[in-house]
Amino acid sequence: MRMVSFAEYGSPDVLQLIDSEEPHAGSGEVRIAVHAAGVNPVDWRLREGQFQKTRPIELPAGVGLDAAGIVDEIGDGVEDVAIGDRVFGEGACTYAEFAVLTAWARMPDGLSFEEAAGYPSVVETALRILGQVGVQAGQTLLVSGASGGVGSAVLQIARDRGVAVIGTAGAGNQAYLRSLGAAAITYGEGWFERAKELGPVDAALDVAGSGVIHELVELTGNPQKVISIADLDAPEFGAQFSGVAGSVPEALAEAARLISAGKLHIPVEKSYTLAEAASAHRDSRAGHTRGRRVMLIH
Repeated sequence: MRMVSFAEYGSPDVLQLIDSEEPHAGSGEVRIAVHAAGVNPVDWRLREGQFQKTRPIELPAGVGLDAAGIVDEIGDGVEDVAIGDRVFGEGACTYAEFAVLTAWARMPDGLSFEEAAGYPSVVETALRILGQVGVQAGQTLLVSGASGGVGSAVLQIARDRGVAVIGTAGAGNQAYLRSLGAAAITYGEGWFERAKELGPVDAALDVAGSGVIHELVELTGNPQKVISIADLDAPEFGAQFSGVAGSVPEALAEAARLISAGKLHIPVEKSYTLAEAASAHRDSRAGHTRGRRVMLIH
């Protein structure tokens, strides 16, 4: 099969499209013919070697955590899906024609593979950090860098739970944030003052890693009410850093429920082929994303 791999840490140029042996489903796993794979910031952070100390990987390594496709192999002990089912989920090395998933859910009716690939780890992360930060109905949550996949999911899930949301993003994404029910402000110079003008902030999430932890702590008045998924220095300010949790079937089931109920929609901003993986990583790293980026395989 064809897959994207890298043999050394470095720039997007280390990514190579190679021929590789097909993976096979082990106990408690399924294999899918991948139709689309999600592009996540953690993909390029791993490729750059940012997590060498905390999450070492053996090189050469594949790329990708999220995928959507058709089940074509089922491991021992798996009883909730059948060959031919359309699923989305989390696994490893998903920038490939076949991938093994360790967590999955059936795709909601009407959802394309391209759309479905953008949800798994994004919704898992959104649900996880909302739970960790402990924001309650009637309170106000600020999301820094809110227009990307995780930010889009956080805003919608929080609003569904009765939480008021403020989102920061570039000037071109202000209307998008408002469409998700958020009070929108631009980041950059003066953003802190603009946020304060909107009233008290009970909790804050940093999903972009733009060096704003100190200000978020000041806004909330409590470093334990600030969580970052992108700034490894967050603990220096007393805030929490929440990394990749891995496959969580309950999060995928909740994603399917929210999508089916019309309470969650994350648009796909751009799609790429496997041969364009380096471009996908460059674009993801540049930020300013509205929704998700995905790889299209089959």
